Amino acid sequence: METIIVVGASLAGLRAVERLRQRGYAGRIVWVGEEPHLPYDRPPLSKEVLQGSWEVERTALRRDPYEDLDLDLRLARRATALDPTTRTLSLDDGTSEVYDALLVATGAAARPLPGQPDLEGIHLLRTLDDSLAVRDALEHSPRVVVVGAGFIGAEVAASARARGLEVVMVEPQPAPMLRGLGAEMGEVCGQIHRDQGVDLRCSLGVEALEGSGRVERVRLSDGSTVDADLVVVGIGARPATDWLESSGIALDDGVLCDDRCRASAPGVYAAGDVARFDNPLFGESMRIEHWSNAVDQGVHAADSMLAGEAAEPYVHVPWFWSDQYDLTIQFAGRMRANDEVRVIEGSVAERKFAALYGREGRLVGVLAFSLPRAQRKFRKQIAAGMSFGDALAAAGV
Repeated sequence: METIIVVGASLAGLRAVERLRQRGYAGRIVWVGEEPHLPYDRPPLSKEVLQGSWEVERTALRRDPYEDLDLDLRLARRATALDPTTRTLSLDDGTSEVYDALLVATGAAARPLPGQPDLEGIHLLRTLDDSLAVRDALEHSPRVVVVGAGFIGAEVAASARARGLEVVMVEPQPAPMLRGLGAEMGEVCGQIHRDQGVDLRCSLGVEALEGSGRVERVRLSDGSTVDADLVVVGIGARPATDWLESSGIALDDGVLCDDRCRASAPGVYAAGDVARFDNPLFGESMRIEHWSNAVDQGVHAADSMLAGEAAEPYVHVPWFWSDQYDLTIQFAGRMRANDEVRVIEGSVAERKFAALYGREGRLVGVLAFSLPRAQRKFRKQIAAGMSFGDALAAAGV
């Protein structure tokens, strides 16, 4: 292969280009990134950066110079179209590039509220620039409303409370982090925020964000209003695939891939938040917005490009963490609403415990509150296909 293009100056994109060079690929690598920044770490954006304990430089994903990767780097350039027939990528500056293989690593974009008005004081949080804008707003001691109590929303609320600010968090589901942890453990997380002084309002939607020029209040689905100087919308993300809609590549909440990171067009691969792939470990198609998946899948996509038909399946146990207040919350596996949940160690009341998730006799998840050892141990057992009974027995339950 003479030319490989990586679209997305992301964590997945970085790990892919590093892997290509590590594996001895000596051809041309064109790396396209829509943002003006070199790749940076996203998890600190809703925590350390917002709290003011990290400056921008600490978010850089690579300390070594990029010269050793010998890249044709195109920052502040957006991919606008892809023609798989001629293997041509078009960019927003009017240029185009022909590739032998191409990796889509464009990640995801934060979702706004339906009909979200263009008022000052309303922010999404996905990029470094987003985080710096929110941090600047927090300096003025605003009344903060966080819309969405998933991990981003919960971390923003915790960061604002760490600054001593008044925070209302609104969540349409009955409990925070319901999709990631389930109802029982979502309630535990909700109580943690209430204990820290967050005004948590669940089972409520946002009807309108109101104000004259800038946001002044949030009107909720029960008819009540909340005064606000700053609103951070954290209701999830959508995969960045708009530029691929005319390409003919199969899309369905992400770029559809097989278990080797291959998209539906020859020579096209996908990795990270944008990829919906077949995971043979769980027997389902999944799109994972986790740091660990971006790292592992970026590497695997590079390996698949070089291996061709000899490529190995990508088998991954999803896992993520979230730092909120003085707690580190870690989860590994794949949770569903009706999973059985059993606490195996520690105390829920003391906010230091581990719990296992079982489904149809199989271990499918492990949750750890400030007990990282338990998460690491049972993540390996999930990968090994351990039964739920054997996992409980191994835990002494």
